[in-house]
Amino acid sequence: MKKRAFLKLSSLGGIGLAGGTLLPGCTTPKGTSALPAIHKQASRAHRQVFNMCGYAAPKIDTVRIGYIGLGNRGTGAIKRIVHLANVEVKALCDVRPENATAAKKVLEGTFPEAAVYTGTEDAWKKLCERDDLDLIYICTPWSLHAPMALYAMEQGKHVAVEIPAAVTLEECWQLVETSERTRKHCMMLENCCYDFFELLTLNLARQGYFGEIVHVEGAYIHDIYESLFDKTKRYDLWRLRENAHRNGNLYPTHGLGPICQILDVNRGDKMDYLVSMSSHDFMLKQRTQELGASDATFQPFLGGNFRGNMNTTTIRTNKGKTIMLQHDVTSPRPYSRLHLISGTKGTAQKYPLPERISQGHEWLSDEEYKALETKYQPEIVKRIGELAKQVGGHGGMDFLMDWRLIDCLRNGLPLDQDVYDAASWSAIGPLSEWSVANRSNSIDIPDFTAGAWVSNKPVDISLRAGGNTQVKKA
Repeated sequence: MKKRAFLKLSSLGGIGLAGGTLLPGCTTPKGTSALPAIHKQASRAHRQVFNMCGYAAPKIDTVRIGYIGLGNRGTGAIKRIVHLANVEVKALCDVRPENATAAKKVLEGTFPEAAVYTGTEDAWKKLCERDDLDLIYICTPWSLHAPMALYAMEQGKHVAVEIPAAVTLEECWQLVETSERTRKHCMMLENCCYDFFELLTLNLARQGYFGEIVHVEGAYIHDIYESLFDKTKRYDLWRLRENAHRNGNLYPTHGLGPICQILDVNRGDKMDYLVSMSSHDFMLKQRTQELGASDATFQPFLGGNFRGNMNTTTIRTNKGKTIMLQHDVTSPRPYSRLHLISGTKGTAQKYPLPERISQGHEWLSDEEYKALETKYQPEIVKRIGELAKQVGGHGGMDFLMDWRLIDCLRNGLPLDQDVYDAASWSAIGPLSEWSVANRSNSIDIPDFTAGAWVSNKPVDISLRAGGNTQVKKA
């Protein structure tokens, strides 16, 4: 298995940041040719060589970071990191020179001058090969997340990678195998786990407020339809490419991550199997045909098997809990990142706003909710919540995520999200594709922990250790 992983990595030299150069094994091929492989990988057994859940890597007093991908997400990340002490941005990479130059200007006066890697599609490899970096922070198109994370770990670096961490099951397994073998962290940057209401409900669940959790729901319903066709929004129309040949829940982790932490998935419970159903595509194919008639850019998309407008995926856990996920990024509807917790004693729900909590037939009053929020405020929010709101990043949750990641690395603490979370949450994408293509038949969800989920400890939200990373005021 190690030999196969090495050979896979040795072929990555031609992969670029654009997301337009597609290699077999790095994205799901068009049509249904990948579906048998998904089914095979779903039932694959794994022998764990080292348990990365709860792993405390050696302390790094000053975390030296290299950023790959300096579009919207990458630029936002470097604007946040300047507010943290004990970090250095040593290197920046984007295939577009203008992005790298703009990012370098953001850092002026904060760190020693960062090295820039740009102009070629494999410039990122040179960044990963530097011997003065501890963490590689990846904000590129989806198809490049896993290849870059794998290469970075092979070069002895910890990895923080945007969502989803992988787009195929094979990549999910490779991430797990490589992280275990190299003992390098691979954290998926699921920022919604650090949103204020999600953190509150996690603490409430830990305190038994909801009783036994029975059912949870999450969603990503966001009308980004126009931006899918906007050449200035996403380099080489990379997100339209994903939607043009994959049909399932392509972006499950915003809704799934926080509820998995509440259910202690991979840490006391595990996801067993799913079923998934998609509506027909009522918008993407028609728009592509209209544009392709006069714009050659869109002609390669003609005849694509576009993702259906709405996907609904249901999951059952080993302990009999149920999960419902939804995904729709084309229909004209109000934004919803549904977060619902239903237990034997109480319920919580966000979207539609405002957030609500109950222990009966009626939602708590505003006064009762505020009192509950104060009583059960998570420790991370108590310490830097207000500072995070000032720095920003989706209301502050992005900064909470970055602060926690750096604080864990500096203090040698286990990460809140490990490689098993990255793999199992990302795997819902290709698994849902298989189910949709097979009349919504059920499909097993791999146990990436190889049985360690039975004894793995839940995510620590107490901040009993660490918590000493300083924040520079915004």
